[in-house]
Amino acid sequence: MSALVAAGVLAGLPFLMAQTNTSKAAPPPAVVERGKALFGQDCAFCHGRDAGGGETGPDLTDSELVASDVRGDKIGTVVRNGRPENGMPPFKVSSQQITELAAFLHQQGKKADTRPGGRRGVAVSDLQTGNVEAGKKYFNGAGGCSSCHSPTGDLANIARRHRGLELEKRMLYPRDARATVTVTLPSGKDMTGTLSFKDEFTVGMTDQSGWYQSWPTNQVKYTIHAPAEAHVELLGKYTDDDVHNLMAYVQTLR
Repeated sequence: MSALVAAGVLAGLPFLMAQTNTSKAAPPPAVVERGKALFGQDCAFCHGRDAGGGETGPDLTDSELVASDVRGDKIGTVVRNGRPENGMPPFKVSSQQITELAAFLHQQGKKADTRPGGRRGVAVSDLQTGNVEAGKKYFNGAGGCSSCHSPTGDLANIARRHRGLELEKRMLYPRDARATVTVTLPSGKDMTGTLSFKDEFTVGMTDQSGWYQSWPTNQVKYTIHAPAEAHVELLGKYTDDDVHNLMAYVQTLR
């Protein structure tokens, strides 16, 4: 390297270092607060108020995309375009709002890193210790999973939509699996809808038009189909190997 080039490189170092320091500098608290408010308004319903994950949205503090983001360059694309395949709609936000959202998410990621034990939760790799073939056999055999689910039907690409602990929770405790009910009226007419209420005296449903209807249980016949109950019954039957193997198999459904 010539002395002239070396001098030029050295002269440019302060500028490069300033850029590096700026990119790593913590954003002003006011920017983070605005990002927090925006997140709470549009994102917390799915991802939790602390961005640690909700019932339908993944943990963003452990997101590879968020970790690799620089001032919203990756977060912005996802927020503006959405992820329709995962149920996430697009949002109309300004560049400033993207910067604020990114500042809040990065701060939450740093907070997660400082939790006792230095661990946020269960890593995806922790849930991939089972035997895939044994899990597939259990799915199609002793577990009875294939009687309600299909790898090419309702479970197609399930491991793309959900990952890690969120996927396992959905497998073990499918809280969003709604029960349906078919009510046979005294006239012989059948009505089917989502089960909305049931006690000793009354059975109620929400029909396909969104109307709620109910009847005294002693005046109608009814049949309830509750897919989640099968999962509840399995909780008392699973062995540790069953859970690990089944999870290993489900994670291949991409």
